[in-house]
Amino acid sequence: MRPKVRQNVQQQTLAQWQKQAQQQLQAVSATADIEARLCLCHVLNVSNSYLYSHPERELSSAELARLTELLSARLSGQPLAYLFGYWHFFDLQLEVAPSTLIPRSDTEILVEQALALPLPAKAAVLDLGTGTGAIALALAHNKPQWQLTAVDYIAKAAALAERNREKLQIKNCTVLQSNWFSALGSTKFDLIVSNPPYIDPQDPHLATLQYEPVTALTAEQQGLADISQIICQAPQHLNANGWLYLEHGYNQADAVRLLLQQAGFTQVESKRDYGNNWRISGGCLAG
Repeated sequence: MRPKVRQNVQQQTLAQWQKQAQQQLQAVSATADIEARLCLCHVLNVSNSYLYSHPERELSSAELARLTELLSARLSGQPLAYLFGYWHFFDLQLEVAPSTLIPRSDTEILVEQALALPLPAKAAVLDLGTGTGAIALALAHNKPQWQLTAVDYIAKAAALAERNREKLQIKNCTVLQSNWFSALGSTKFDLIVSNPPYIDPQDPHLATLQYEPVTALTAEQQGLADISQIICQAPQHLNANGWLYLEHGYNQADAVRLLLQQAGFTQVESKRDYGNNWRISGGCLAG
């Protein structure tokens, strides 16, 4: 049963609605203040700064109705990204849908690391399991001279990534449907990045991700099956001195580094995310 939203029939200002919504959202969110502001920005089609400069602006009856409906859906557990139909990642607004994971800020660590690597000026880069296209499009946007290839096994996900590419007018990225490397033939890259499924199917945290596609979340072998497959096959698709970086679970860094070393990668390292959890690991395939 969907939780009931407490309604105030009197006229409300932006500040009043935000305070009320924030209190209710604490039941489902650790960032209730941010989510309340996002709801207002979405419904009113305004920037965050507008909320600070117009706190006494009164909401119309139509706006209150839309906000009430949105808040009720969020309190039932539905993610804001799916309710909005879009989400932001690395300064890009991306269309999202239940067929793909919602881009998360911790994944920006993977993009930042890729941008910092000593790659050729016109590097060829592959994003495996692209989903919304977030990683590939962020890299292509920041490195116009690079050539990105983004692949996803799910047809709906590949189509969504292509729509995002077109909307953002990014020319240096190609989206393909592929089961990891299956559609790539003998093509080689200077960098391969991926945010593959890495959650153990028995992980209790899965209950909080019920609205996102389970196939994009879980992997066998305690969450390491897809990571292991990518690491084993990546050397065949990397140029000399090419790099591989993967996102993984907070407790998988040691296992992923070992897999990388066993596959012949050097300069193997892990980096933490914004929550100070180990989040990505990678290395270089010496030529």
